[in-house]
Amino acid sequence: MSHSFPIRVYYEDTDMGGIVYYANYLKFIERARSDWVRQMGIDQLEMMEDDGVIFAVRRVEADFHMPAGFDDELVVHTKTVAVTGARLIVEQQIMRDDELLFSAQVTIVCINDTGQPARLPANIRLILH
Repeated sequence: MSHSFPIRVYYEDTDMGGIVYYANYLKFIERARSDWVRQMGIDQLEMMEDDGVIFAVRRVEADFHMPAGFDDELVVHTKTVAVTGARLIVEQQIMRDDELLFSAQVTIVCINDTGQPARLPANIRLILH
C-alpha cells in the first residue's frame, strides 16, 4: 500500500537560515502517516475504544539528503514494508519534484492503555497487507 501527501513549507517550519528545521521532517511524516491511516478507513479513536490499543512509533531510522526551504512544495510518500502480528514497518520519503530530501523507515507498534505492547488488531492487519 502506498500513499502520497502534499506539504507546503511555511515560515514556521524553517530555521534562521530559511531551511526546514530538522525535527519538522518528523512532523511532516507523522501527518502523512495519519492521513494514510485515515484514507485506509482505520479510525484510530474507534481502535482505541473498541480494541483498547493505539499506534505508537517504536523506532525511526532517518536520513537527511538535501534541505527543503521556505515555500517549497513537498510530497511525502509512504509505503508498507512489512506487517507482522505485532508491528508495522513503513518507508517514507519526502520529495521536492524528483529530488529526494529525506527518507525514513518507521516501525510502528500497538500499545494498550497501560503502555504495554499489544498485537495489531486482526482487521487492521488485513487492511495493511
